This record gives sequence, C-alpha cells and structure tokens, in this order.
Amino acid sequence: MMAFAKRNILLYFRDKTTVFFSLLAVIILITLYFLFLGDMTSKGLPDFPAKEALLTSWFIAGILAVTSMTTTLGSFGILVEDRANKTYMDFYSSPIARAKLVGGYIISALVVGFIMCMITLIASNVFLYVSGEAVLSFGKMIEAGGVVILSVLASGSMVLLLVSFFKTSNAFAAASTVIGTLLGFLAGIYIPIGGLPEYIQAVVKLFPVSHSAALFRQLLMEGPLLDAFSNSPAEMKQGFKIDMGMLYEINGTQTSKLFSILYLCVTTLLFFGLSLLVMKRKSK
Repeated sequence: MMAFAKRNILLYFRDKTTVFFSLLAVIILITLYFLFLGDMTSKGLPDFPAKEALLTSWFIAGILAVTSMTTTLGSFGILVEDRANKTYMDFYSSPIARAKLVGGYIISALVVGFIMCMITLIASNVFLYVSGEAVLSFGKMIEAGGVVILSVLASGSMVLLLVSFFKTSNAFAAASTVIGTLLGFLAGIYIPIGGLPEYIQAVVKLFPVSHSAALFRQLLMEGPLLDAFSNSPAEMKQGFKIDMGMLYEINGTQTSKLFSILYLCVTTLLFFGLSLLVMKRKSK
C-alpha cells in the first residue's frame, strides 16, 4: 500500500500541469486580492491600527484553507485517470488487495495535501517577514501544522466522495474548475462573511473548509487583533471576529475553536465512511 501511495505521490509531483491546476484557484485568489479584492475589503472597514497586517493574515488563512482542498483534489485526479485509462484493471489482476489500492490513493492524496499546505504556510511566513509584518512563532507554526493535518483530512474525505462518482478525466476536470471557482465564496474569502446575505452565510457556516479557515484565522490574526482592538470595546472586537469569519454565530450562539475542530473531525469520519460505502458498492 505504501509503495502504491509513493507511486501516486511521484506521479502528482512529476506532472507540472497537475500541480499548476491544483493551485490554480489559489493563484486566481491571490491575483484578485492584489488587483482589487484587498482594496475593496480594506475600504469596507473603518481605519484602525494594524489594519493591513490584520487583513493580510485574514487572507493568508483563507488561502491555506483553500489549498487543503484543491491539492487533495488534484492528487485524487490520478485515481480518476487510472479509472478512465482502465489502468486499475492491471492493479486488480495483481495480488494487491483492492482495499490496499484504495488506501494507497487516500494516503497519497493526504500526503500531497499536507506537503503543499506546509509549503504554502512557510511561504506565507516568508511573505510576512519580507513585508515587515510579525511572523508566526515556532509554537504557532506547530499549531498551524496541526490545523493543516485536520483540514487536509476533512477536505480529503469530501474530495474522495466526490471523485468516487467520476469515470472520465473530462468530467473530473470540469468539476475541479467549478469547485475551484466556488471555493473562494464558500470559504468566505472573496467577501467577508459579514457582507454576505444570510442564506449564503448559512451555507458558508455548513461548509467544512470555512471552519478550517476560521481555525487558521484565529491563529494568524491573534497578534494583529490585539494591536487593532487594544483600546476598543470588547463588543466591537467580537463583532469584527464574526464579520471576518474568525468564528461563526449559529442560532445565536458563537462557535469556538473546539467547535470547529470537532466539526472537522465529524466531517472527516462522515465523508470517509460515505466514500468507502459508495466505492464498495461500485466495486461489486
């Protein structure tokens, strides 16, 4: 199983086109942010200390959350390609058990997602340093690594369920494009959740990637938030957290870090369970 996972990981990183397209949504987000989204978001907020640092951290947190899904999606493309080219029939004729093959696909996608997210996290820290902003401490980097693992597991489970329905590379590519486009909205990155209509806010709160973004925001924005609201009423600070998606308000109750962690854990178990059930039925 590990040898098969290694084969998939090598195939992903050797194909530069796959790597590029798995990061396409992130590249588009960064481009739009520097072209106009950053200014638009900044103008929508009143002036306060550390505003630029706060918005930069908010955006980086969103990028990390999106990367966890787009890169696992790109890696699972190998599964769809093997299915489309009927390469899987060669694997099935080998003495390797089918469960180990599926496990190999899952492990490789999770490893790819983790590596790409950690590269994004380190690159973000370098960007903060070059920009003259405060970088994450070693302890915060370890915490962020834990959130990366949780985010990749949750995203990987959702993507596995999705790819279990695709038989052709073209259908998978079309779905990947749509998902990449929608991710920015569903994770509340294009527009802060406080600026969205209530029915879209409800969708954002349900979407697991939004809770990954909330956890990253709580880590990355903690320092700038203290500077920005050191002389402001606690209600104003709390309202800002909700408007920017650092935490969510569900049925009048504010979510916590623990809630988002548990939400991602439950999501992971639920989608992995559904995925394996679907794949088992299809293999009969």
